[in-house]
This record gives sequence, structure tokens and C-alpha cells, in this order.
Amino acid sequence: MDAATLTPVCMTLPGFDLARTLDCGQAFRWEQRPGGAFHGVAFGHALTVRQEGDALLFFCEEQSFREIWVPYFDLSRDYQALCRQFCEDPVMRAAIAACPGIRILRQEPWEALCSFILSQNNHIPRIKGIIRRLCEAFGSPLGEGDFAFPPPERLAGCSASSLAPLRAGFRAGYLLDAAEKVASGAVDLGGLYSLPLEQARLTLQKIRGVGPKVAECTLLYGFGRMDAFPMDVWMKRVVAECYPNGLPACILGHQGIAQQYLFDWRRSRQTI
Repeated sequence: MDAATLTPVCMTLPGFDLARTLDCGQAFRWEQRPGGAFHGVAFGHALTVRQEGDALLFFCEEQSFREIWVPYFDLSRDYQALCRQFCEDPVMRAAIAACPGIRILRQEPWEALCSFILSQNNHIPRIKGIIRRLCEAFGSPLGEGDFAFPPPERLAGCSASSLAPLRAGFRAGYLLDAAEKVASGAVDLGGLYSLPLEQARLTLQKIRGVGPKVAECTLLYGFGRMDAFPMDVWMKRVVAECYPNGLPACILGHQGIAQQYLFDWRRSRQTI
């Protein structure tokens, strides 16, 4: 349905930054439109969402808002309380002050896995381009130029040559291996919600090209495992410079959320 014909669902959410949340490197299917609204697709549904002060306007049906977008944007979690807890640590206090308003998006697990496979040695505009071409070539059309993310069964029978137009390079082979293992049940994504974190990491690393960082990102952004802690070059610098003796107790159990503030802070070249 055209967003222009919908009466938006409005939610007041103090302390939330829509742009920072959607552009901080955790998701790759959102684009900002003229006027400031963002448009994207998740779980086979398209959404236009706009922020006006503390108000978020979701251009969708009420049922879709409740069933898809409240979980997706993690709207039921009290981030303000978490941030007050995080601020017991001076480094976290500085990171949150510099880069406020981020939430962890609860993405579809298969899409998150593929997205972070494709993110390796890559930059955000190129990742977005590869994923857009992937969805246009293999995803179901949703209307208005939007496409769903293709399921593993759709990709499992593909050849490397059929993925060449994506311009994914060496990552295409990893994507096909992931599709084959997930579609066949060799890697059971549904079981990763309840596995101990270390076992869940090892399960994902059965897929060719999935190392510790991709596994950790998949668990955090695709499964809501908030105790996952992805370590890229930025986070390795933060840990080495600020936490040589270990992470502070105030973030444990939610270190994945804390990590996103630290990552965005360090990446935006704030002084440590």
C-alpha cells in the first residue's frame, strides 16, 4: 500500500535517533528520501518512517506496526534505563553523549547472516548496492519498486555465474554455501535462539566465510542476542585503548547494545 494514502501510526519515543539507528552500519536496506523520511524493507514488508522531534511516524497498518515494526525497532525495551546504567562507566558515558539515540534493530536472521557475509572487506554504499541487486534479482516483488529478501531455498540452487551480476566478488561463493547449508538444515538458524552463545557462534562458523565477527554480528542483529559483542577494527581499538582489563560490569548482559554506541563513537573519530 502506498505510504501516502496511510494515516501514520504515531509513537512518542524520547531519546531515539532514527537516522543514527538506521545509518550506523547494522542494517543495509534503508534509504533516506527527500524530506527526511526513511524507506526500507524487512520481513517481506516495506515501511516509510519519519521522525519529528520525539515522535516517530510509521506509515503502515496498525497490525503491521505491532507485529513487525515494534519488535524490529526494539521499541519495547527501555533504552533510557539501560543508558543510565551504562553511564556508570566514563567511556560509555562519553560514547552515549556523543552518539545518542541508537537502538539495536531486530532483523530477520537469514537476511542478517547474508548481509554480514557480504559486508566483509566492504563499505556501506557497496554493501547496500549488492543487497539491492540481490533482492531485485531473486526476491519476490512487493510493489512500488520494493522486493523481499530472497529465502535460502531460492539461492541454494543457484550457480556462481548466476550471482555474477550482483558484483559481490569472492563473497558470492560464501553466500551460496550459506544458502545450501541453511536450506538443507545442516545449519539450523531457528535453533540458535536457545543455544549457548559460544555454541551458536560455532554453528554459524560451519558456513564457509563466516568467521567470529560475522557470526557475532548475525547473533546480535539477527537473533537479538544482546550479549554478543562484534569485534571489528574499531572495536578492537576501543577495547585495547579503553578496556585492557575487560569490559565494565555495567554493560554485561547487554554488551551488544553498548558496543553499538562505542562503535559509532569510535568510527566517527571522537577522541578517546
